[in-house]
Amino acid sequence: MTTSSGRHTVLATAESEAFSSLRKRPTSRQERFALGKGLRQEVPRRALAHWSAPDDRPDPVELIRRSHEGRLEELVPIRVARMMASPYGFLRGAAVVMAEDVARLPATGITPVICGDAHLGNFGFYASPEGELVIDLNDFDEAHPGAWEWDLRRLVASIWVAGRENAASEDRCADAVMSCVAAYRSEVTLLAGQPLLMRSYNRLDVERLRESATDTSLRAEIVRAAGRARNRTSDRALPRLTHEHEGRRQIVDKPPLVTRVPEPDSERLAAALDDYLETLAPHWRRVLGGYTLVDLAHKVVGVGSVGLRAYVALLEGSDPDDVLFLQLKQARRSVLAPFVHGDSAWHAHQGQRVVEYQQALQTVSDPLLGWTTVDDRQYYVRQFRNMKGNVPIDAIDAAALADYAGIVGRLLAKGHARTSGASMIAGYAGRSDRLDRSMARFARAYADQTEADHAALVRAVRQGVLPAAEGAAEQVGSAFRP
Repeated sequence: MTTSSGRHTVLATAESEAFSSLRKRPTSRQERFALGKGLRQEVPRRALAHWSAPDDRPDPVELIRRSHEGRLEELVPIRVARMMASPYGFLRGAAVVMAEDVARLPATGITPVICGDAHLGNFGFYASPEGELVIDLNDFDEAHPGAWEWDLRRLVASIWVAGRENAASEDRCADAVMSCVAAYRSEVTLLAGQPLLMRSYNRLDVERLRESATDTSLRAEIVRAAGRARNRTSDRALPRLTHEHEGRRQIVDKPPLVTRVPEPDSERLAAALDDYLETLAPHWRRVLGGYTLVDLAHKVVGVGSVGLRAYVALLEGSDPDDVLFLQLKQARRSVLAPFVHGDSAWHAHQGQRVVEYQQALQTVSDPLLGWTTVDDRQYYVRQFRNMKGNVPIDAIDAAALADYAGIVGRLLAKGHARTSGASMIAGYAGRSDRLDRSMARFARAYADQTEADHAALVRAVRQGVLPAAEGAAEQVGSAFRP
């Protein structure tokens, strides 16, 4: 990562100290804006445009193979098959590859908390604690302090790859990326000028999302997607995910994607859920105390997470119709961490890292977020069905894609601005389209790289280097869906 000036190092230290004391005044917005603008001399915005694979670039297939270490061996072929489905499917599962690539590229050294996996499919709907449907970033397994450019690079590359898979022209792909970056610049500048608390309250609910969409087809798809999301609740999932067995409700076994948990393991998971309660705010701990654990199952999810341990827990309240599904997902060190602080882990518990950075990046979060440990593995816990959903990218045309790209660009800027560095990013990004054009050039080049890496993965499977399960890609459906 390209470092910036000594002035920036001093600023970062001053801000860090300010976070731990109310008696120290942080550097003013005007000074930080000027510092960000000054970084253009050290890292010109045109420098962000370049991508070509360096001679010493690690083999992407080998990186993916190494990322399978510690995963459930029998599930690795499912993950590989899902990545084989398309270049976009590959990009979704290849956060470790892109982390290696972007960490070598020029960056300003401004490091808010970032998502770490901010591709187009990792924005979506979920229920706020008040039960309202909102849209925001919604995947935080790789969240970590890091260069804001890393998130923006991953997002724009995913937009170009998705555009190609939707048969959009290269000009239309460029339009979508430019829309995304322009919206990012505009939003981070707007938020940098707001009071800190107001900035922290900023959110996008479904009605505002629909109103902000200018493309009529996107508006219609938002309405349809929101309707589907509102039906994704625990009580509505009950008939599909469970059945009666010997007088008690049980999660339906559908191997290899949903499988029973052996008795000794289920006891340890149950004990871990009791420990998880201690990580909740007191009110929500009392609420969950009214539920009883009824059943547990291992459930395969996503692309990047396939092979890591992930469980669904069914809980019943005082009435059989009062049900709640919780999900436990194994958390490992972020793929970004080695490029930020080397081999020394900043976070004692990776599940806690995911939860705290999710709460930092989202305006409102699942109130049941928490963490626990089972044996030597760390997990985070969240609701499994709380109106989660997304706008299916394969269902919108090129004009709608550009419109939606602007929306997610704003959401990414909001997340970054909530943590630190907004004034500096705004000062660096500026009001012209220079950053937009640079990121468009990068996105096109990295989309080419993604397609080449995807082809290498397909060859590796055909040569027997990596295993792939037949039909696994079809089981998850479109590669665009989470």
